[in-house]
Amino acid sequence: MLSQKQAEEAIVSSYNETENDGSREVANSKEDQTMFSVKNFLWHGGSVYDAWFSCASNQVAQVLLTLPYSFSQLGMLSGIIFQLFYGIMGSWTAYLISVLYIEYRTRKEKENANFKNHVIQWFEVLDGLLGTYWKAIGLAFNCIFLLFGSVIQLIACASNIYYINDQLDKRTWTYIFGACCATTVFIPSFHNYRIWSFLGLGMTTYTAWYMTIAAFVHGQADGVTHSAPHKLVLYFTGATNILYTFGGHAVTVEIMHAMWKPQKFKYIYLIATLYVFTLTLPSASAVYWAFGDELLNHSNAFALLPKNGFRDAAVILMLIHQFITFGFACTPLYFVWEKVIGMHDTKSICLRALARLPVVVPIWFLAIIFPFFGPINSAVGALLVSFTVYIIPALAHMLTYRKASARQNAAEKPPFFLPSWTAMYAINTFIVVWVLVVGFGFGGWASVTNFVRQVDTFGLFAKCYQCAKPPPLVAPAPVHHH
Repeated sequence: MLSQKQAEEAIVSSYNETENDGSREVANSKEDQTMFSVKNFLWHGGSVYDAWFSCASNQVAQVLLTLPYSFSQLGMLSGIIFQLFYGIMGSWTAYLISVLYIEYRTRKEKENANFKNHVIQWFEVLDGLLGTYWKAIGLAFNCIFLLFGSVIQLIACASNIYYINDQLDKRTWTYIFGACCATTVFIPSFHNYRIWSFLGLGMTTYTAWYMTIAAFVHGQADGVTHSAPHKLVLYFTGATNILYTFGGHAVTVEIMHAMWKPQKFKYIYLIATLYVFTLTLPSASAVYWAFGDELLNHSNAFALLPKNGFRDAAVILMLIHQFITFGFACTPLYFVWEKVIGMHDTKSICLRALARLPVVVPIWFLAIIFPFFGPINSAVGALLVSFTVYIIPALAHMLTYRKASARQNAAEKPPFFLPSWTAMYAINTFIVVWVLVVGFGFGGWASVTNFVRQVDTFGLFAKCYQCAKPPPLVAPAPVHHH
């Protein structure tokens, strides 16, 4: 226990030293003397609360609008059960990632490693603990997932704004928001998302409760039916969208590294998930209750909710939040790219921003090719999230502590509620098998089938996915002259 405490203190001491050095470089003398300066309050975050806001804000963004669609595929009961199940499972694997980060950081601190101007990332943790092969796997899955996570935010921006202004098609809106989201290159790291995380969570909270109240005020639509579940393809597509919903912890390591005391992260993701349940469960249930099977053809809940000032406010707030989430998903990609081209240690924000711009271009392009808001979430959930944030962390934890000596010298012992390594291994094995079979296997089959169906129906580069079609023109009746 003493060695664990000393290791944690070493991490905190080293991190504080790095943070203080960085603060001295960016802040002027007056700001150094003022503990609660405006700049620090808005810009420099690293507390437990900052991490909680980051996790809760990042976990649910545009997916909030697609959960009623998932309920129309799963049915009410399955929808609720899958949310609770994957929420708890996601919290567990986020905990595993945090444990592995502490283990890696502790070992490196003992070797006198210096992390000044260097952000530790998940693939580096895997490299340090398990070797190059695991580094390559972690890097590939993480980068592709975050790339498509950013693509989804861009697609969501175009999908949402269309419900306020349909004068432009969704593809044109994607061009516009791609340019807006490119400005995230100027945000240096997760330290600097303090005010954005706080605002982002407020925005999703408003939207979720607006959806819930608006659905109840509207009441059930005429002739509403709730036939789900009735097709296996739709059932597993809906389930993998929920797997994707609670798999937002691909940026866990970066959020931890931005904390002043990273070892305090352990249960933050679970607490964030419990709050997120208060947003996702009522809103998805209420909208599905009100509109039922009609949601099968409307993956964005805004399409069915009555148009008024409250809905427009929710759309605008979600647009801002998607900009924030785009930054969350892209920032780790920026770090990877900086390390590849040797710019990660550069202190100039403008130079780093310029170097980051090439990362945004493929995201922009992919959002224009695959504008399938809703189905793309499930495909990404099954093919990428299943490995990135469920299977790989569980396997990595088991392999890191496979030897008795590693377990004995572990920087983090098993949690107080599960003080047995055997029980931890049993849970990790269950997660690997379940996600491999149900998430990747059945979910992959269902979501790819559904995705291909969207391509066949709308085509690649679809100009306006699921837009309302104008009524057909009726030719005037011919006039007969007698």
